[in-house]
Parts: sequence; structure tokens; C-alpha cells
Amino acid sequence: MPRFAPLVIGFDKVHRTDTGLVGGKNASLGEMITTLGAKGIHVPPGFATTADAYRDYLSANGLEAAISRELGALEAGRIPLQEAGRAIRSMILGGDWPEATERAILAHYRSLCETAKEPDAPVAVRSSATAEDLPEASFAGQQETFLNVIGERALLEACRKCYASLFTDRAISYRQIHGFDHMQVALSVGVQQMVRADTGGAGVMFSIDTESGFPDAVLINAAWGLGENVVQGAVAPDEYQVFKPFLDSPGLVPILEKRLGAKAVKMILDRDGSPRNVPSSKAEREQYVLSDAEILTLARQARVIEDHYGMPMDMEWARDGVTGKIYIVQARPETVQSRADADSLKSYTVQDPGPVLLTGLSVGSGAVAGRVSIIESADDIGQFVEGSVLVTGTTDPDWVPIMKRAAAIVTDHGGRTSHAAIISRELGLPALVGCGNATHVLHDQQDVTVSCAGGEDGTVTAGLSQIVTTVEPLDNLPRPETRVMLNLANPGAALRWWRLPVDGVGLARMEFVISNAVRIHPMALARFDRVHDPETRARIEQLTAGYDRKTEYFVDRLARGLSRIAAFCYPKPVIIRMSDFKTNEYADLLGGRPFEPSEENPMIGFRGASRYYSDHYRDGFALECQAIARLRGQMGFDNVIVMIPFCRTPQEADRVLAVMAEHGLKRGEDGLEVYVMCEIPANVLRAAEFAQRFDGFSIGSNDLTQLTLGIDRDSDVLSNLFREDDPAVLWMIETVVREAHKAGSKVGFCGQAPSNDPAYARRLVELGVDSISVTPDSFLQVLRNAADAEAG
Repeated sequence: MPRFAPLVIGFDKVHRTDTGLVGGKNASLGEMITTLGAKGIHVPPGFATTADAYRDYLSANGLEAAISRELGALEAGRIPLQEAGRAIRSMILGGDWPEATERAILAHYRSLCETAKEPDAPVAVRSSATAEDLPEASFAGQQETFLNVIGERALLEACRKCYASLFTDRAISYRQIHGFDHMQVALSVGVQQMVRADTGGAGVMFSIDTESGFPDAVLINAAWGLGENVVQGAVAPDEYQVFKPFLDSPGLVPILEKRLGAKAVKMILDRDGSPRNVPSSKAEREQYVLSDAEILTLARQARVIEDHYGMPMDMEWARDGVTGKIYIVQARPETVQSRADADSLKSYTVQDPGPVLLTGLSVGSGAVAGRVSIIESADDIGQFVEGSVLVTGTTDPDWVPIMKRAAAIVTDHGGRTSHAAIISRELGLPALVGCGNATHVLHDQQDVTVSCAGGEDGTVTAGLSQIVTTVEPLDNLPRPETRVMLNLANPGAALRWWRLPVDGVGLARMEFVISNAVRIHPMALARFDRVHDPETRARIEQLTAGYDRKTEYFVDRLARGLSRIAAFCYPKPVIIRMSDFKTNEYADLLGGRPFEPSEENPMIGFRGASRYYSDHYRDGFALECQAIARLRGQMGFDNVIVMIPFCRTPQEADRVLAVMAEHGLKRGEDGLEVYVMCEIPANVLRAAEFAQRFDGFSIGSNDLTQLTLGIDRDSDVLSNLFREDDPAVLWMIETVVREAHKAGSKVGFCGQAPSNDPAYARRLVELGVDSISVTPDSFLQVLRNAADAEAG
């Protein structure tokens, strides 16, 4: 019978349609080599054995019937999984290569050595499984990979081991669960020229945000050495996030996030050429694996690959430590967020959480209350209690059977692209990865609540909290003329709201980003010589390590934190309010106490605009301005509008605008708009004068009500009198809307009243406010309230 398919084929002759021939992984490598090389995608050269070569190997060694017998005995329950798998692997490893297959493998290997100009060139040997009648099945993560294989004999042995790995316990179990016929699945072996990432770095990359499904972000994880540690979750890698729409804009650096990972170990090549883990140096732990230029290069490659395949992609990359060249070593479709239901929004709220025991990187947005089951070794997975919170150091494919039975997963190590994270997403489980010491802090049978509902940083809290789940349909939503916007503070949660049909962000609170992402008082950085406490100085030195100037730490961290809020709804407007801490809140920032006065009533004290031109804070405000200038200029987010809080007089406005202009934020230049918070009766009474200086007003209903009625908004005793619908407050709103519109200025409203009371929303629409801005949990209700009000 004539053979139509070769036994071995070069990647340069393979296309994505050849999954039945060489499996999904190898078909993808061939596709990139044959079609994307001219677009800057570098893939190490190599070749693949075909499904026919695998079947020939089984046939030549008379293994089909023997394997079928073992599997039959397993199905009948006569032998356990471990015994069946061990017997089949032993048969395959003991087989001999058919002469034609061995000759073809070695011929291609010798050709690869000639191309590399190196005898016995090191190669990576990877498994790529396929099913003849199910060519889309790639069986990712189920089979083995062997790195730095050197020489012909070693190559043939590695290929045998790849064949045998088709029958690991986890692979057999996977096929049983998914209903695949074991004997119809074949295995292709991919052989690639080895990238010397052992002296460089490697990692994983997604062309979509893995937690929110936000399509305009690229997520990159990176660690020193070979990439297996990142894939397996054995290290806490660096994490970078890039905004795709700006990647072709000259001069822009749209890196939304740079999170330094611990990277405690790295995988290198031992003296005998075998991979092994060693501790990373202190210098390596304290610096990023990738430069900004390399981050952007990888992000562009992710976008090229995604555009070519027409779908979000999951990729592995490696940087050669000798040449510095970056390679894509694997690409496959992303299978979780790209298939998520985009027509509804599910959110979770943890009520009355207990004390925080642990924090880690959130995977998913869910929350679970349950009992801890600590399993530190795969040998002990039989002790796992079904329905418990699985707590462990790290996971690999051997852990999948118990991960399926877990309520949530918590790991010491790993990043958002680790095995634990990927499987948790596929299973729809909340997970916290990279916690550092979960197996040390938690104990067996402890009641905890695991929450990923707060954004990118999740928590484990003590006790069993009640969790409320809300599902909101997003189809057939009304679109009122009154713009409905979001109030946002947490950059870590911003991207999750991208599916909402928002008209922008009406209020982004800078102080929240400062307190959470920066944590240091800006004056303590601008005037570090005035910080005398040794412990505080040491902590500031630790946080700012790696920055040439301490002030650059503030500007960089603040700009990146705000960029995620600016990105999720770009190009719609995002109004960022400059910092509005009170003096007691500023003092609580690291290093803040020497720079803040003690006030009896900080609520109406040294806050807002009065700080910005004062010698007591002017240098700190300069850093805030530099962060906004970088956000709009270097990063490209020209949708950002600046808002000044608590501005008492038009003369004060003039002084603030002058200081802003000194630091690159001149109103009207490069399209910059500047708004003012309307929260003081003087803002209403002198609205015409303020309108000459600002492009818009944003009504802060809490402070405006407080100062109109003379009621402390935090007073329990007077809470029954604190009403935003008081006629005096409504007169204030009506007046500022009228006066602002006369001057051509826009007016927005920030507050919860329209979400709590449909009649209030109707009243705001009747008064003619241009926009209403509320928290995300209220957005859909306010959208409906505004539409109902407009409909009469």
C-alpha cells in the first residue's frame, strides 16, 4: 500500500491544517515558520515525526494488541491506572526503531546540525498529540518535553520517551474524562534547535488579559533561565501588561503594568547538559528579566500571531542568552476567556470578611468559602478532601484529578500563566497563586474564604463569609442620551469592566492608586533628606530599589496604575482627579508624618487645590503632574482629563493651573481638558467665573451636601438629615448646571444617589446634567434609571 504521508517532515513544510499529521503544537510551529517569518516572528528551525511514524513504531514492535489488552483490563477494573500506565510505557521504551523512521529522523537532525553549524546541535524535543478524527485536539500539557538533547542516540531515546508519555497516568486519565479513544490518538515528536534561554530568560505570553478577557491587552510572564519554571508555576515570574492599540504608534511606550516577581530559582543546564534549578542571584531577583524594548517587541509578536490566527493566543517564548534574540517556541489558541459568555456579567461580593491571612495574584473573579486541605506532595493527593480549598506549593498535570474536585486553589509559587492558574481558569475555580507562604500560614481543616473579587490581588480571609453572586445580562441594554460613566479607584479591577457599555470614567481617584501602588508620600521622595526615621528610610530604599531617582519611582508607579483605568474604555474620556487625601490620610503614607500638619478638622482643612501651589506640597504635586504628563504623552492616553478637587476660589484655580502648566499640563495644549470638582457652595455661587477657567464641572454630591447643609457626612447622629435630595442641594445642582451650560461647560454628577433612587436619577436628567458617574455595581441600574427618565 503506497504511503501518502512522510515519516518525518520539516517545519518549513508544515501548516496549521496539518494537525492530523503532526498534532496541534507542531502544526502551529510550522505555520509560524512558513508564514510569519517575514513579519518578524522568529521560531527555532526543526522537524516533526508524523502520526504515521508513531503507528509504524507500534506496528513494528507488535504493540497495538498488547496496549489494547492493558487498556481493556483497566476499563474492566482488573488493574489500577498506575499499573496499566507503567506496563504500556515499559513496552514502548523497550521497542526498536523501524529502520526507515530512524533513518529519516537522523537525516533531518543532521541537516539541522548543518544549519546550526554545530555537530550534535542541542535540541528541544516536544510531544504533540493528535487524534485522527479530531484534529483540533492538541492535548496541551499532557505529554513530556525534553530539553538540551545532544547527539543522535540521545535524540532517538528522547523520541521514545515522548511516545511513552502518551500513556502517563495523567494522559490516560485525561482521555478517559474527555471521551477520546486511546488507540485513535497518535503522537508526533517536534525537534527544535535549542534556544539558549538557560543563560537568558523565557516565559509565557497571552494576547488577551487572562483574568478579564480584555482583548486589547497582552500579558507577559518572564523568569530567568529555561521556561519550564514559568509553565509549571515553580517561580513567581515578572508580569508585564501592554496596551495593543498603541503598539504601532511611534514613540509611545504603552506598558500598563510591570510587576517584579520573586524569581527565586532559575533553570540552567548542568555540566552534563541536563536542566536543573539553582537559586537566582540577588541581582537577578531585583531586576526585570525584560527591558521595555523587549516587552514591546514580544507584545507586537503576540499581536501578529493573534491577527494571523484570528483568535486570542497562548504562546511560549525564549530569549537566547548568547545572541539576545527572542523566539516564539509555541503558540496555541487561548481557550478560556475567548469562549466566555460576553452577554452577561457575573460579580461576587464577600460580606463581612474576616481578617486577611494571605494575599496573592487573583485568578478569575470568583469567591469561595471552605475548609483548607493542605497537600504538599503529589504522593499525598489521595488525602485530599473533596470540595476543600486545595493549598499547595505548586501544581503540575499530575494534580489535575484533585484540582477538579477542589472548591478553590491556593499556591505558594507561580504567576498568572502557571499550570495552577491555567487549570483553575479552565475549571472555573477561584485561585490565588504566588502567595509565598500559604502552606506555612494556613493549616489543615481551617475555615477560610478565598476571594478574587477585588481585582488583581486576591485574599484569603479567616472564617466562612457569606458570598453573594450577581448575574447581569448585557444584551438589549438601553443607551440614554445622558452619559453614564464609572467611578473607579482600583486599577487592578479596572479591566474587568470592559464589557460594560460605559461612556467613560467620570471619576478616577488618584489617591487610591497612590496609597496602594505607590505607598510612599511624594514629599518623602522629593525631600528624602527630611526623612530621619531609620526604619522608614530603609523601607523607602527597599521599595525604590532599581530606580535611578526616588521621585521616578512615584511617577512611574502612578502613571502605570492610572494607565489601566485609562485603557479599559479608550478612547472614551477618563477623568482623573488629582490627589484628594486629607492631612491625616497623607500622614499615614510611608514617610508622610514629617510633612503633614495636625488638623482638628481635616475634612475642611489643608486639602485639594490649596495644597498644589503651597510650598508644603508643591514638589509633591509636581510629581503628580509628571505622572499625568507621562500617561498622556509617553504612554499615549490622550483621553485623560484632569480634575481639580476642593478648589475654593477662582484665584486659587489660576494658581493651580499655572503650576500645572509649569510641569507640562497646560490646559488646551495637546487637547488637555481640565475639570473642577463642584463640591463647595462657592463653586456654585461663582460658577460663571469657574467656567472661564475650567472645561467642565463634576458635582461631588457628598461634599456638596455636607457643606450646603452643614452636616458631617460621617455623623451617625445626623445621618437622617443628610439628604442629597434636600431642596437646597437640588438648587445648588440646578444652578451650577444652568450657569455652566451658559458658558459652554459640561456638568457631570458623581454619587450613589441615582443608583439608590430612580426618582433622583430622573431629577438629574430633568436638570440637564451631561453625565452621571457611579460605581460599577450600580452602573446597569443607573443606565436603566436614566433611560426611563428620558423616556418620561
